[in-house]
This record gives sequence, C-alpha cells and structure tokens, in this order.
Amino acid sequence: MTTATPQTANRAATGTDPLALIDVDHVRFYVGNAKQSAFFYASAFGFQVEQIRDLTTGSRESAQYLLTQGNIRFLLETPLSKNHPAATELAKFGDGIKDIAFNVFDAEAAWKAAVKNGGESAYEPVTASDAHGTVTTAGIKTYGRTVHTFVSRTGEYALPKIKQGATFMPGFRSIGPFALNEYNKQHPCGLKFVDHAVGNVEEGKMNTWVDWYEHVLGFQMFKHFDDNDISTEFSALMSKVMASGNQLIKFPINEPAAGKKKSQILEYLEWHDMTPGVQHLALRTDDEIASVAELRRRGVDFLNIPESYYQGVWTRVEAMLKQHGHAGVKEDHARVRDLGILVDADDEGYLLQLFSTPLQDRPTLFFEIICRRGSQSFGKGNFKALFESLELEQERRGNL
Repeated sequence: MTTATPQTANRAATGTDPLALIDVDHVRFYVGNAKQSAFFYASAFGFQVEQIRDLTTGSRESAQYLLTQGNIRFLLETPLSKNHPAATELAKFGDGIKDIAFNVFDAEAAWKAAVKNGGESAYEPVTASDAHGTVTTAGIKTYGRTVHTFVSRTGEYALPKIKQGATFMPGFRSIGPFALNEYNKQHPCGLKFVDHAVGNVEEGKMNTWVDWYEHVLGFQMFKHFDDNDISTEFSALMSKVMASGNQLIKFPINEPAAGKKKSQILEYLEWHDMTPGVQHLALRTDDEIASVAELRRRGVDFLNIPESYYQGVWTRVEAMLKQHGHAGVKEDHARVRDLGILVDADDEGYLLQLFSTPLQDRPTLFFEIICRRGSQSFGKGNFKALFESLELEQERRGNL
C-alpha cells in the first residue's frame, strides 16, 4: 500500500476517476485505553508516538493518539464519554480496527461516487480547517463494523507534509518528550507500510463483499483461494483478494468453509459478536530477519512453526524459483528456521512472512510481518503449516 504512480495520480487529478486511491491515509483503532495501547505498540512494535488529541487540546468526547512507523499511521481512539460510538463497540468487540482510511484528491467527490455506486454512507463530508490548511473526511460502510474514510488534505496538512512529521489535522498537538521514541529510533523494527488488510465475513457472504468492492470502489479480484488451497484435516476457509485499480491497496476477504472442527474465521466471528471485521494487518518490511528478530527481542509472540516444516520448504521453494528463472532465497536459511519464519515462492519470486498471536485477550486482531522478494502472492504454499499452527493455538484457547 504505497504511494500511487505518477500516471495514476495524474489521471485522478484531471477528475476522470474520483475513486482513484493515492495511499492509506491511516488505520483507526477503537481501544479501551489509548494511552496504554500507544505504549504497547511503541514498546512491542517500535512505533513512534507522535501526536495527541485529548482533553488538553479541547477534545471532550475521545482521546486520539497518532503512531507512525515508515509510511504506517495508526490512530488509536478511546471514548471519553459513554455516548461516543466507540463505547458501545468496545463492549461488543473489544479493541480492534474500526476504519481503514484512504487518501484521495477530493474526499467529497470520492464519497459521492461511492454512494452513487451503491455504498452506504457512514458519515457525510466534514471539513476541519485553520490557517495552516484543511482536512476533509467522509466515510462509507463496508463489511460489519468496518468503515472506509476518504481523506483529502491541503496546505500544511497535505499527505507529503504529514509523512515528514507535520500536524496530522486541526486539533492535534505533538506528544512532546516520550522516552520510547528515542529508543525506537536507535533500535528500529523496520516496518515500512501496510501491505494488505484481511477481512473476515460470515459463511456465504464472501462473494457479496467481492461484488461490493468491485461495484462501489472499482476494485478487481487479484487472487482466489478455495478450501482445497486453505485447509487441514480439521478446518478450511475460502478467500478472494480484492485490489484497487493500481493494485497498491489489497483486501483479502475470508469466509469459513465446512470442516471437522471450527475454523479460525468462525473463531474470530464468535469472539467478535458474530460481526465481520478486520482480522489482521500485514506490515511490510525490507528485511524479514532483522524485523522479526527485533520484534521477538521486544517480546512479541508469534505462531510456533513446527520443525518438520523446514524439512521440505527449501526444496519446494528453490525448485519453484529455479523453474521460473529466479535466484534462490538470499536470506540465511538457518536464521529463517531459528526465527520461525515462513517462506514461499511463485512465478514472480519469493516472500517471507510470520504471524503474531492475537494482540489482545479476545482471539481477534493480529499482525503479519511480510517481506516480498518479487512475489506478490500471499504464501499459498504455507497455508497448511500456518493453519496447523493456528489450530494448535485455538486448541489451547479451547476454541477448536
């Protein structure tokens, strides 16, 4: 999920496509205690705690903390009033992702186009402005509790300025001295941007949301996995990956499939008030070994990959790379094994990936750390090993 190409940007700027998406503006989490959550993501994942909007800035309804790393922007929001919508959602769902926001050239035009295409409005366009510039936001509802906000920015609030540390929007201020920020600069985790975001929906609803992304936002199907691809002896799921027109923003959509026992998708839904939502974010790194090593050192828990996985993975991956004329995996094989990293290859190259355990007590949201060496797929060759590891965790939780 990186910045759009000049060609895409020029096409959007001429007004030919109001739904051309430039970048992920931010990801908004609803959390029970934003101050403590900010400390967790800074300590465990190396995020910079940059800015705040709270009682000290005149916000009486919620507190919001802006966290950044590379081109990733997390907005952690906690209600300060029982009347704030987040208060009800936190009781139902616990901490989790509410909004994946897109940067566009004209938020109002994008919102109007999406609504005209059949999208349901979450909220109408709102503009916050001051002497430094403007930020216009407007939202549409997608699966379950999730919202996509369109964001357009001018002046000092333009996205290139935000990437350089400018104020996020009117009403925010710098957090000031924060000890972990300096520590994280000296000990980086190397996370660059959001690679993809995975949504879990009810059985039989995957194609409904595939159609929604096609017709409302103009996305196209990028990959398709059925229960023959993603299954074990006990559980299965089906998944279709939707991508924006420039293929820079990708959303896999999962639904459970029939199995002997409960799939991870059904487990998610049962602990999420049977409501669809974002199951995980994949965060891109340029160095999987360095990132995973640092995250493990900080205490991040990842899924345990069985030793037997590494008895066959190198033969499979190297054969695929050789078949398509690619060089072999350059990362040290022993380090990959010692860190429990998964490896897969396709006709375009290879990737390395690893999945955290749930980030809170409810087994819902987790992160994936992914590094791409040409491959643009999602680790199909790892699905069986991944699911077996997930099932072991489900069994430990009493949810298999």
